[in-house]
Amino acid sequence: MAQPHKEMTVSEAGKKGGEAVKAKYGQEHYVAMGKKGGAAAGKVRHGTDFYSKIGKAGGAAVKAKFGPDFYRQIGKTGGDLVKKMHGPDFFRRIGKIGGDAPKHPRRPCQIN
Repeated sequence: MAQPHKEMTVSEAGKKGGEAVKAKYGQEHYVAMGKKGGAAAGKVRHGTDFYSKIGKAGGAAVKAKFGPDFYRQIGKTGGDLVKKMHGPDFFRRIGKIGGDAPKHPRRPCQIN
């Protein structure tokens, strides 16, 4: 005897659809969508000054919790990793590119 048809809730249908999209496109699809949507909605709702303020507040909280040397440590760790990934001449090359780049605050330089 066949099971009776069970109605799905909106939540169940959404979860099922989300799992299908994840299976088809992968987790990176959601990460990219979230970044695009967050950036677009955030700029419209809050403006860029809002993000500057919360970034400074977050930085102050991290500094209070871990101390000022924390930033030096994570900067060195990140720099060492970049050096390992791109070679010892990488910083010299990007420094030269940055020095020759047009002075425009919203125009990133190309790093090859």
